Amino acid sequence: MFDANDRQLQVAIVGCGAMGCGIAQLLAQAGVQVLLFDTKPASSQQALHTLHNNFARLQDKGKLTAQQVDAAKECLKIAQELSELSQAAVVIEAIIEDLAIKQQLFLQLEEIVASSTVLASNTSSLSITSLAQVCAIPQRVAGLHFFNPVPLMKVVEVVAGLQTAPAVLRSLAALVKRCGHLAVQAKDTPGFIVNHAGRGYGTESLQILTEQVASAEQIDCIMRQAAGFRLGPFELFDLIGLDVSVPVMQAIYQQYFNEPRYRPSVLAAQRKNAGLLGRKSGQGFYRYEDGKAVLPPTNPSSQVGFNAARLVWVSREEAQWGAQLAALIEPLLAKLGPDAKLEQGTRPSEQALCLVTPVGEDVTTCLQRQGLDGRAVLGVDMLLGLDKHRVLLTNPLTLPTHARAAQALLMQDGVGVSLVRDSVGLVLQRVLAQIVNIACDMAQQGIASPGDIDQAVRLGLAYPHGPLTWGDQLGPALLLRILQNMSAITGDMRYRPSPWLRRRAQLQASLLLPEMDLDTEEFDHA
Repeated sequence: MFDANDRQLQVAIVGCGAMGCGIAQLLAQAGVQVLLFDTKPASSQQALHTLHNNFARLQDKGKLTAQQVDAAKECLKIAQELSELSQAAVVIEAIIEDLAIKQQLFLQLEEIVASSTVLASNTSSLSITSLAQVCAIPQRVAGLHFFNPVPLMKVVEVVAGLQTAPAVLRSLAALVKRCGHLAVQAKDTPGFIVNHAGRGYGTESLQILTEQVASAEQIDCIMRQAAGFRLGPFELFDLIGLDVSVPVMQAIYQQYFNEPRYRPSVLAAQRKNAGLLGRKSGQGFYRYEDGKAVLPPTNPSSQVGFNAARLVWVSREEAQWGAQLAALIEPLLAKLGPDAKLEQGTRPSEQALCLVTPVGEDVTTCLQRQGLDGRAVLGVDMLLGLDKHRVLLTNPLTLPTHARAAQALLMQDGVGVSLVRDSVGLVLQRVLAQIVNIACDMAQQGIASPGDIDQAVRLGLAYPHGPLTWGDQLGPALLLRILQNMSAITGDMRYRPSPWLRRRAQLQASLLLPEMDLDTEEFDHA
C-alpha cells in the first residue's frame, strides 16, 4: 500500500464540488500532491480559484503564513482527462450519491491506475461492499467519509467493505492523521457511525412533536438549554434541509429492514413534500427572513406573573430525585411568605400541588399507581438536574391553574421552565435514552469500537458528550430502567434496550468497556 507520509504522495480527487474542494484543501495544507478532476472542466477551475481564495483568507487571519500558502498552492494541479490520474497512489471520489455512477467511475479508474492504487469513496450512505463488487480488485476499495466543512470537521470515517484489505485501512487512517484529523474505523453498515448514531436525536424528537407533547420551539429550547446541544433538533433539520434529512432517515430505516428504532416520521415526510425544507426554502419548522428564524410571539401565560403555588407536596417514590426536587422547592416557597410550605407527609392534602418524578413512565402512570388526584399533579423531568432548565409536564386531568402555579413557582429563581404535555420518558429521558441505546447497539454489532463511536459522534455531530460516555454519566442502570418502562407502556419495539446496555447495567460496568477478542484473548480497542 501507499506510504501516507511520503512527501511525493499523489492523491487524485474526482468531483470538485463542496466536498471535493474541502478534501483537496485539507490534503494540500498537509503537503500532499493533489490532482483535481471533474467531468466539467469549469468546475475544477472554479475549485482551484476557491481554494486559492480560501488560502488567502486563512493567511489574512494569521492561520497560515505566506510560505505555507505558496506551498499549498504548489500542491494543487488540475487534470484535464481521467487518464492523467494514472500515477495517483489514492483516488478519492466525491461525486453524486448514485451507486451505479460511482461503480462506473471505479471501472474506468481500474483501467487507468496501477493495481496498487487505493480507490476510496466519500459516500455518506452507499454500501462500500456494493461499490467494490464490480471491481477486479475489491480489496483496494474503501470508504473515506469526510464531513462538511472538511477543514473544520475533525473526524473522518474509514470504512471497510467486506473484502477491503486491512493494509488499505491502515494507510488511509495514516493519511487522515497526516492531515491532522481523527480517523475512526467503521464497518460497512447503513449510516456508518455518525449518520447511524444521529438517528436518536432527530427521529425521537420528531416522534415527540408528532404526539403533540411539545412544540418544535419547546423541544429545541429543552435540548439546548437543559442538555447542552448547540442546536435543537428542529433548528438542525432546518439548517440541513428536509430534502436531505428525510431521504437519509428513510434509507437507513429501509436498509435495516424496518428496524423500529429508526422509524421515519410521517410529519417530516409531509413537510418535505410540501416544500417546507428549512432555511433554503425560507420555511421549515421555523419561518426565515433574511436568513434568520422568525420566532412566534411569546405566550404571556408562560411568563412569571401568575400566582405561584404556595402549598406543594413532592412524591418520594423516587427517593433521590424526590429529595433533589424538594431541596429546590423549599427555598422557593420560603420567598412567598409564611403561609407557603412544602408538605412533608406521605400523602398530600387536598389543597396541595403534587409533583412526581417519573422514570421512563408518563405522569399518568405515576399518579395512578400512587393514588393521586390527577387534577393537581404534574411531573418534573429530573434526568439532568434542575440548574439549567426545567421541564414540567401536565397530565390530561391537570387543571390549568395548577399548571401555571407550578410553572410560576419553578421560575422564581430565574431558571427557565418549559411546560409540556404528558409523555412516556418525558422529553430529556426519552431523547437521551434513545441516543445512548442506539450507540450501545452499534457497539453490540461491532460497527466500531466503543471509543471510536464516542469520538466520531462528539466530533461529527458536535454532541456535548460522546453517547457512551454520557450514558456512563447518567447511569446505565437508570437508562435501562427508562427504556424498559417506555417499552412496557407503549409496546413499541423502538424502545427495547440493547443487550450491550442491559448487560453492562446488570454488571455495573462502563458502556465503554469493549468485548474481548476471543481469538487473541485481548480486549478489542480498535
